[in-house]
Amino acid sequence: MTSRGEIQRAGDSAHHWVKDIKVDDHIRGHYLARGKRLGLTKKGDPFLSVTLSDRTGEIEAKMWDRAEEFSSIFAEGDILDVVGYASSFRDQIQLTLSNLGVAEDGQDPTLFLETTPKDVSKMMTSLRALLRQIENSHLKALMDKFLSDRRFVSLLKKAPAAKTFHHSYLGGLLEHTYSVCEMGKAVAEHYPELDRDLLLAGAFLHDIGKIRELKFDKVIDYTDEGRLLGHLILGVSMVDEKMSAMKSFPQGLSLRLKHLILSHHGQHEFGSPKRPKFLEAFALHLIDDLDAKMNGLGRFMVKDRQEGAWTDFNRLFERYFLKEGISPEQKGQDALPTEEERQEVLFRT
Repeated sequence: MTSRGEIQRAGDSAHHWVKDIKVDDHIRGHYLARGKRLGLTKKGDPFLSVTLSDRTGEIEAKMWDRAEEFSSIFAEGDILDVVGYASSFRDQIQLTLSNLGVAEDGQDPTLFLETTPKDVSKMMTSLRALLRQIENSHLKALMDKFLSDRRFVSLLKKAPAAKTFHHSYLGGLLEHTYSVCEMGKAVAEHYPELDRDLLLAGAFLHDIGKIRELKFDKVIDYTDEGRLLGHLILGVSMVDEKMSAMKSFPQGLSLRLKHLILSHHGQHEFGSPKRPKFLEAFALHLIDDLDAKMNGLGRFMVKDRQEGAWTDFNRLFERYFLKEGISPEQKGQDALPTEEERQEVLFRT
């Protein structure tokens, strides 16, 4: 169901959300063009393929007539006014477009960018309370430097945590950061040999570079410095900026904190300049990886359009995922016979 608030934000008429599009629906509305491609049919006729999206998901759309003409009037990232019809192709819903044009400026960006389902103000308040538990005076002062920076906090509350896969929506960075901090505290309590203060500080800072790595207007994409440097290097740079205004921050502690940021992806092939080289760094890598995958896979399953218990093939993990419980029929087929059933077979035999 589309809420009253969603209808009001969509304009004069209700926006037809991607997640709600069904076979035989007639569609007229504004959608973001995330991708476009000109192809050829088997007969050699051109067709236009467009990936349309709003904040609820993406859908493939095809235009079979005047494909080259329509392709020339828009670019990826434009908001389109489309007219189309929904049908099923290879068990996936697909739109066939009869018309499209570039929408006028002034469209509400929240139509196209998903937002965290959690309360941003409550998360920020809880994160501040959690970081206040840090006892190390140097780390505590560093946390205060960031949390008193209004521009930084404003961006932290808005930024996504990634372009795709995990927490890739407005407020996603705060949601992910708070979650990693919460788990970091729990892990430190379970393994008392860990330096809780260092792990908490690293959990808070590990992804801060993403507020400079990513831009988030109509779409989530990389900034120039994000592509050239990446959020790990940018995060260390941001920490250095804050430390430069502090007196006598211990060099050893500074090195360990920066290593936490640089190594939290775990492996070189996953973008880490360094692999974790002490316990807190190893713990942070595992916590970050767990939170990212639980969020990303959970959203993949929720958005999956396949009928039945199994998802569509996930290319990132190269497998299908079970999104529902095993059906009663399967349970009956797979279950081992009871002792009573075995006795009955023996008796009949």
